[in-house]
Amino acid sequence: MSRHTPLPVTRTRRALALLPLLGTIALTAACTTSEDPPGSAPATTAPATASASASTPPTDPPSPSASTPVTIPTSAFVELPAELRKSPRRTTPVEEALPKLCANEFGTGGRQVTASAAMTVTYQKAGEPSSNVPQGMIHQTIFTFDGDGASGYLGRLRTAVRACPSYDQSGYRVTVKSQALPGVGDEALLLTRTWPETSLNGERTGGTASSQTAVARVDSTVTVFDDQGWEGASGNPAILDRVVRDGVRVIDAWQR
Repeated sequence: MSRHTPLPVTRTRRALALLPLLGTIALTAACTTSEDPPGSAPATTAPATASASASTPPTDPPSPSASTPVTIPTSAFVELPAELRKSPRRTTPVEEALPKLCANEFGTGGRQVTASAAMTVTYQKAGEPSSNVPQGMIHQTIFTFDGDGASGYLGRLRTAVRACPSYDQSGYRVTVKSQALPGVGDEALLLTRTWPETSLNGERTGGTASSQTAVARVDSTVTVFDDQGWEGASGNPAILDRVVRDGVRVIDAWQR
């Protein structure tokens, strides 16, 4: 004999009446709930953003190079011909390679710089015996930029140089003159610094000494060449001019 007690007729009718309602609720839940496909990130709601006003220009999309690491190889730097090379080129910290005038005019790359590196070459006069002291050193710095950062760098540098016609260094007055350097890269600038010449003992000779710094842009790359004469003597403008033009060609080949 079964011990199961049958439900009263009234309760049985109520249970049967609830079945269609439960089916409707289950169907509604199935239609309004979905799962992310395997391997996808959870869906998130994007925050609301304010629309730009009519006077605000639209922002350009980020350049692909902004997130791509840039490496400046040794082959991107100029190498002196054998007759002018006193010693092989060597790596130099960027902050030591860049010249300083009234302030840090050459260190204004900003956030658009994607890479920077510097090397130094030591030169001699062609045909001089190896026992002679070098004539000077040329520090070359290379910056790569994102977007229009390279042309912006040249613009800021020109403004800073115009604001610094002279400055004091080691007790002497150094004058600065700048001029365009035609036929070099996409644009180029040449700075000439002049100061009272002194002997090895630090005594004034009555003459003047000078050195030059050249800055050239090749597409989105800027290179700075700073010529320093040996032990405070004058640099060699002819050698610097050759190095600058050779260096721009090397960078142009690297970028291709």
